[in-house]
Amino acid sequence: MLPCILVAEDEPTTALIIAGALRGEFEVVQVSTGAEVLNRVAAGDIDLVLLDVVMPGIDGFDVCRRLKNNPHSATIPVIFVTALEGSAAEAQGFDVGAVDYITKPIRPSIVRARVRTHVELKRTRDLLEQLASVDPLTGIANRRRFDATICEEWRRSSRRRRWLSLALVDVDHFKQFNDRYGHLAGDECLRAIAASLVQGTRRAGELAARYGGEEFGLILPDVEPAMMHGIMRALLNGISSVSPAGATPNACEIMTVSVGAISVVPPQDASETSALATADALLYEAKAGGRDCCVHQDLASKRKMLIHRAVA
Repeated sequence: MLPCILVAEDEPTTALIIAGALRGEFEVVQVSTGAEVLNRVAAGDIDLVLLDVVMPGIDGFDVCRRLKNNPHSATIPVIFVTALEGSAAEAQGFDVGAVDYITKPIRPSIVRARVRTHVELKRTRDLLEQLASVDPLTGIANRRRFDATICEEWRRSSRRRRWLSLALVDVDHFKQFNDRYGHLAGDECLRAIAASLVQGTRRAGELAARYGGEEFGLILPDVEPAMMHGIMRALLNGISSVSPAGATPNACEIMTVSVGAISVVPPQDASETSALATADALLYEAKAGGRDCCVHQDLASKRKMLIHRAVA
């Protein structure tokens, strides 16, 4: 798929020249006003914005400032295209977040080279950001991404008054597993459990992450208590069937987890920290209650439920 470049230019001839310069190497979307820029970027899939400074309505400087103040568009590179001359205009452009400046009259080779450079830089930054958010052992999200996601989902669920469910998952007797089968088998155990958790979190917005050591975290937006009970039972069943390579067939006897889980409509005067603390306390209840189970609490009604996997 070609990178998508949004060209915001209200002068038709200039817009045609820019589109011609980018044709074949990039997909070009053309708009002519600042409001159209904001609407199109909000729709997604824009890799870079070529933005005229002087446009009807909202000028380019204000459009760029708004894009950079929005976390969903802040990383999209903006290149100003303008007939304005002088260091003051350039300085203002960089101050509001632009990465480059192209002056009119347009030279196609310069436009193509600048766009190519900044698209490649964005790809590199995106890759580094992705690597920084992935646990290298299991290949799933790491604690850093978990913390960022739960903060965002907490705010969104609070604003929309929707349910949000969370779970902390800890592998039972993992030290004994390592001592008996070795660290390589232990690593394979964690990878197998991570894969099982990912299989159970495939809906949009759901996240399975390695929380630390042999502990995992799940974020499940729009999941109310009754639905969470079913998901937790399926989770326990799925992990009990995992058999990692490198261990004997009998190893699956101790391949179980303990889970602390909560469901809540986030109050506006509370934070996700208290919800995680509750899930952590419920996890210890599950361990104290014999492991291989989940203790779930509906924070609205305070009702707790002990959930076991199905035994064949």
